[in-house]
Amino acid sequence: MEKFRSFDEITRSLERKETDCKEIVNYYLKNIQTKAHLNAFVEVYRESALAQAEKVDQKIIEGKAGRLAGMVVGIKDVLCYQDHESNASSKILKGYKSQYTASAVQRLIDEDAIIIGRLNCDEFGMGSSNENSVHGRTLNAIDESRVPGGSSGGSAVAVQANLCTVSLGTDTGGSVRQPAAFTGVVGIKPTYSRVSRFGLIAYASSFDTIGVFSSNIRDNALVLEVMAGSDEFDSTASRKPVPHYSELLHFDKQAKVAYLKETIYTDALQGEIQSATLDTLEKLRKEGHQVDEVNFPLLEYVLPTYYILTTAEASSNLSRFDGVKYGYRSPNAHNLESMYKMTRSEGFGDEVKRRIMLGTFVLSASYYDAYFTKAQRVRRLIKEFTENLLDKYDYIIMPTTPSTAFRFGEHSNDPVAMYLEDLYTVQASVSGVPAISIPNGTDQQGLPIGLQIMANSFKEADLYAFANYLSTMNP
Repeated sequence: MEKFRSFDEITRSLERKETDCKEIVNYYLKNIQTKAHLNAFVEVYRESALAQAEKVDQKIIEGKAGRLAGMVVGIKDVLCYQDHESNASSKILKGYKSQYTASAVQRLIDEDAIIIGRLNCDEFGMGSSNENSVHGRTLNAIDESRVPGGSSGGSAVAVQANLCTVSLGTDTGGSVRQPAAFTGVVGIKPTYSRVSRFGLIAYASSFDTIGVFSSNIRDNALVLEVMAGSDEFDSTASRKPVPHYSELLHFDKQAKVAYLKETIYTDALQGEIQSATLDTLEKLRKEGHQVDEVNFPLLEYVLPTYYILTTAEASSNLSRFDGVKYGYRSPNAHNLESMYKMTRSEGFGDEVKRRIMLGTFVLSASYYDAYFTKAQRVRRLIKEFTENLLDKYDYIIMPTTPSTAFRFGEHSNDPVAMYLEDLYTVQASVSGVPAISIPNGTDQQGLPIGLQIMANSFKEADLYAFANYLSTMNP
């Protein structure tokens, strides 16, 4: 039987002196080695994790241990960890060692969490299948012929396959929630600005959000509780107080729930996901909750808005990777211009180059107003519509994904089909509101189905409590 499937279990074992942190780390190291073919980890911090475990064990003996003592964490390969390599799963950052630690990661370390390694992802967080990584693809542990989702595929599989207690991912348009759905774990995208982005290698700065993967709601809530809050290194991080999410999981009120008609009754949605979602909504009705069907007339504009704005921001953010300052530099260059061109052509993968070119196009003088400015206006309309809806209702429920995990290569030659995998997750990203994906059964092939719940900005405490309630209703 697998051990340490929750942090509560780890804590109890430590309190009873049945184990220690070093033994816990060794347990996960053995699992990582046994399941190395899944390619979830691109680097395992064996020595530093064991050294940290020894320090935490000593703190436990002295009665000085932090709240996360014994928690073993994997971090997505876009989060910086001082003196460790961070390359966003891209050739262009090969060999880059970070000079500092991301604030979100440091806050976990400060509470005695142990960082065990960095996790595979789509290059610079651009992808929905984890097929765009310089480190190769990560396999879905349930069916290794299928994708784990992206871009945080390695982070999802690390929790799914019990290679760490929790993991950190990033969510720009669904990159935590979609792989959580595909792998049958819990994944949250907090409110934009709830968690500092300092130390996160940027893709699209007005969308990027650090999120959490876990096997249960409480672990997820505890990690966010520790990570969230203002940060002197990130002026965009919210100064709002951070509730004790992990202590507010009891749900005992009658909820007002909306579901978007356009997301349920569509040929784009796999039939089994539609049935599972409607079953959950019906259970809520029977429990006495108000469940209403509402229209979302802007649905068809959400995905184009997202891709116009994120590619524009990516074009700007990724201009810093030029072979001059750090990372990869083409050995074939013969002058300054060729160094720029060849370094970027050889260092970036196809999907990243595609998005840079799209972004450069929409930011060009001739098309700036036609695309970028218009998309900003539509983003505001989507945000206002979503927030108005969440003023009337406590939660919006919809499927996390239009299908269960698809096979490797199924959408590789059709970028539009791949982009459509984000259809249900981008609304929360465009609006900046928090959203969580929780397991909601399986299809006939045994593949996990995800249920997505959205709440209004900074309502993570309510979101966790309701998600916890739904998890007990749909065990």
